[in-house]
Amino acid sequence: MDFSPEGPKAIPLWVNGHAFLTVTDAFYDVVNPASGEAVYRVPLCGADEAAEAVGAARAAQQAWAALSVAARQAFLNALADRLEGFAGHFAKLLRAETGFADEAAQAEVAAALAALRGSAVGEPGVVAIVVDATRPLAGFAEAAAPALRAGASVIVKPSPKAPSATYALCELSSRAEWPAGVLNLMQGDSAAIEGLCAAAIDRLVYAGDATLGVQVGAIAAAAGKSCVMLAA
Repeated sequence: MDFSPEGPKAIPLWVNGHAFLTVTDAFYDVVNPASGEAVYRVPLCGADEAAEAVGAARAAQQAWAALSVAARQAFLNALADRLEGFAGHFAKLLRAETGFADEAAQAEVAAALAALRGSAVGEPGVVAIVVDATRPLAGFAEAAAPALRAGASVIVKPSPKAPSATYALCELSSRAEWPAGVLNLMQGDSAAIEGLCAAAIDRLVYAGDATLGVQVGAIAAAAGKSCVMLAA
């Protein structure tokens, strides 16, 4: 790992309610598609980091599930309120990593807000969510909110191409006083997904393009984990 201050800022993991720093052999450069500039980088994590994230989610899940649906929705609403207050900042993050026009970035934030304030209910347990760069914030919120509403704890693995808005949303959960471990984030690529599937998750959810979904589903099947595919 290069500890030099030179180069773009590294976005850490989010585990058990705080930023989680780890030493990895490699990083992925997050590139602004409009300028070609590397704006951030993320550590390419694996089994050890997956075990930390899943362990935190497992430890938090029972107490989270014991809350009423109304209490869990109150946390989701508080997170939505925080997101709405920083809507312009989130749109800027999305534009820098995806090349979205301003209107599309704002629509992405609006869709995430609608998901957090929605009513769909999924299933409890410990859920790993893999999101591609097609809809990095809205895809995550639409996959995570029903699970969280049902009493699941979550580990998200965002696309290394567009990770910062998802990380920022996890960071906002702390400001909204969420219980530590309910919402976690792991950085990386296929090795990170393999690590999550090897850990004690109950299921994997993929939100994004179907072509990449085939690869994610194959990793889950090889580990004997169920995988739910959500359209981009």
